[in-house]
Amino acid sequence: MSVLAYEGMSVFETGIVTEVFGLPRPEFDVPWYELTVCAEGPGTVRVVGGAVLRTPHGLEEFAVADTVILPGVPDVTAAPSPELVAALRLAHRRGARIMSICSGAFALAGAGLLDGRRATTHWRYADSLRRRYPAVQVDPNVLYIADDDILTSAGSAAGLDLCLHIVRRDFGAAIANAVARRLVIHPHRDGGQAQFIEAPMPAVLADDRVAQSMAWALEHLADPLPVDTLARHAHMSPRTYLRHFARSTGTTPIRWLINQRVQASLALLETTDTPIEEIAKTVGFDTAVTYRHHFGQTMRISPSAYRRAFHTREPGSHASAGGRRP
Repeated sequence: MSVLAYEGMSVFETGIVTEVFGLPRPEFDVPWYELTVCAEGPGTVRVVGGAVLRTPHGLEEFAVADTVILPGVPDVTAAPSPELVAALRLAHRRGARIMSICSGAFALAGAGLLDGRRATTHWRYADSLRRRYPAVQVDPNVLYIADDDILTSAGSAAGLDLCLHIVRRDFGAAIANAVARRLVIHPHRDGGQAQFIEAPMPAVLADDRVAQSMAWALEHLADPLPVDTLARHAHMSPRTYLRHFARSTGTTPIRWLINQRVQASLALLETTDTPIEEIAKTVGFDTAVTYRHHFGQTMRISPSAYRRAFHTREPGSHASAGGRRP
């Protein structure tokens, strides 16, 4: 696996890649990734803040990795260098998995790798990407797009979601969730989730009673949970509870419950062969039809398709399927 450093970059995106793929993970007992930081020319790269990054690895090492990552570009108004274009095309011909974070999509588009494909980038760059590369199907409303061997993500933190998606794809849900726990982040945000939320979500719930009712609900997802039941556990009237819930979370109890039930079903799809009908009941949906509808609305994929994509394999089977990406 290789990641490209470039002049004037913020180290945040590269740090995401290093944190997920570059740290040794002996606790997982699987062949982990081998990450190489490269630059267009071996030597020093100046980064934001006046620091200097030094690497002996150039585009030759970058192009021969099984996964190559573009964490951004120095200038979204400039075309990628001919040397970088050649390296990206070589990697693609070799069958490498190619990933961009934020403005890195401009380099992939400049190399022609996004022609005819859906791709995303930071929402502020989406119009520019669409104008400059009309053959690219730009979708600015998602966190990331995993289109087979080409993967693109929105700005900065969305790259973290895409990195975890790759770990999940290579090693399964249990290991991806363990990495997420070490990073103290949510283990899974679907790529189809919007880049930003219209209703602001406060970092801390404003009302402890609402928080307590939500914690109780998470322990009883399989039970019917109408608003009056939640309100009773918060010691409020239903009307007052709805008002406090919206103020604390930016959404409604029903929408929140649907999302929590869908999220709770992911582990069952990933790690068991339990029929869809039983999963639906286990997480609190009345019928499998209702579950499939809300799952599709939330995840933009069917439960069966999600299971096919993310069902956990035996750890030893990942090496041949790309589990170890140098």
